[in-house]
Amino acid sequence: MGLEEKLPSGVLLTTVEGLAGYFRKASLWPATFGLACCAIEMMTSGGPKYDLARYGMEVFRASPRQADLMIVAGRVSQKMAPVLRQIYDQMPEPKWVLAMGVCASSGGMFNNYAIVQGVDHIVPVDMYLPGCPPRPEMLIDAILKLHDKIQHGSLGVNAEREDIDNETVALRQLPLIDQTGLLR
Repeated sequence: MGLEEKLPSGVLLTTVEGLAGYFRKASLWPATFGLACCAIEMMTSGGPKYDLARYGMEVFRASPRQADLMIVAGRVSQKMAPVLRQIYDQMPEPKWVLAMGVCASSGGMFNNYAIVQGVDHIVPVDMYLPGCPPRPEMLIDAILKLHDKIQHGSLGVNAEREDIDNETVALRQLPLIDQTGLLR
């Protein structure tokens, strides 16, 4: 006989982390950082056809102090990198970053000295969205996956411990080419 059977109907049990995660995911306010063609697809996702407002994100914030999700859409030049970092630093905690498009994720076809080869060299990225340019449906799907990550994330000391564990696992992981056995 569990606790649920002894409680009267209509009583809901949860944890503080679960409740805070639910509220955080339901109130993401994105800060736009549209730099190239991906930004047009990002703007389209906020329009009436795709209606990003269904997920509580109807207004893209122009001020980083009001936003907690930065969507980096497009290629980041070396001159723009310090500005990107400054805006990220001005955002309040907790904050998340979504790299939209192949240029933001890995530099794309611009393999030269002027373009940053992946925005993760400047800010920590929570979600990568591939494509050139990715469709609005893909952006909404990535945001929903980020919602799931936020809702099931930890808080406080548990979050710090989780981050350290994830970093340790990533550092111990073999390079992809070694995992396939091609260089053995």
